[in-house]
Amino acid sequence: MSVPSSIAVLTSGGDAPGMNAALRAVVRRSVYEGIRIFGVYHGYNGLIRDEMIEMNVSSVSDILHRGGTILRTARSAEFMTSAGRDKALAALRGRGIEGLVVIGGDGSFRGALELMRLGFPVMGVPGTIDNDIEGTDYTIGFDTAVNTAVEAINKVRDTATSHERTFIVEVMGRDAGFIALAAGIAGGAEVILVPEEGRDLREICRRLTSGLRRGKLHLIVVVAEGAARAYDVAAGVTSEAGLETRVIVLGHLQRGGTPTAFDRILASRFGSAAVAALLEGRAGLMTGVRGDQLVFPELEACLAVRKRLDPELLKLAGILAI
Repeated sequence: MSVPSSIAVLTSGGDAPGMNAALRAVVRRSVYEGIRIFGVYHGYNGLIRDEMIEMNVSSVSDILHRGGTILRTARSAEFMTSAGRDKALAALRGRGIEGLVVIGGDGSFRGALELMRLGFPVMGVPGTIDNDIEGTDYTIGFDTAVNTAVEAINKVRDTATSHERTFIVEVMGRDAGFIALAAGIAGGAEVILVPEEGRDLREICRRLTSGLRRGKLHLIVVVAEGAARAYDVAAGVTSEAGLETRVIVLGHLQRGGTPTAFDRILASRFGSAAVAALLEGRAGLMTGVRGDQLVFPELEACLAVRKRLDPELLKLAGILAI
């Protein structure tokens, strides 16, 4: 692969706090290396419609701390067709662009792979609050989303104690329980429900009533949306154990807000590294981190394997909730 003199960057799929920090790093590393950089609005939809603008250092001023993405994001049914991908490729080549950085999650990376198969160099930057991308310990936005959930749990605990109630807190995680597990441990939840494990209502109620017998004034259940609906869990707990429950559904609140310092640094490292990799003639890879070290696993390999929850964390959650 030849060294590109011009690259583009887009954000796709669900937004995540820290995407702007990653975008900033991509743009500034490109300028530092003396190559042209184009921003693509509205993800793959914008790529098909040639919604691009050449960017410079000033284009990404004052965005490091901002949630969301200034390039906007959208899902694209048209890009899923071969005709749509041909349009996207034509738009890139028409502007003389020779490489693309895709900031997003699973679906975004599958789109990137399709461009790779058409011979266009792509680098992936994992940005999703779900942290469900294999090949990296952390994805951009996960830390912020967990902290948002923990802050909510902390506030709920105050009113739960005052009224001696059980609160069911639903967090995001349609297919993976990373947010629920981390927030549940950090928030001191009595029960954590994740999609990766079965749900036993009697066991849930046993844990809750056991806590009450020990003198607890409040009870917290954290449930990932893919494991169960909070209102269903609340109804079951009330019916089975006779406990008064209240429900909090955090929903899209977890996607917004100022990214944490951790996410800003992670995003900055990922964005810069993606540009450097393209300039080294590398493509079809994803930026990731293992421990404190940057890694560059193959996109296809990352998408072929489902990332698993840490079994030691699952065990710890059960121990701490006794």
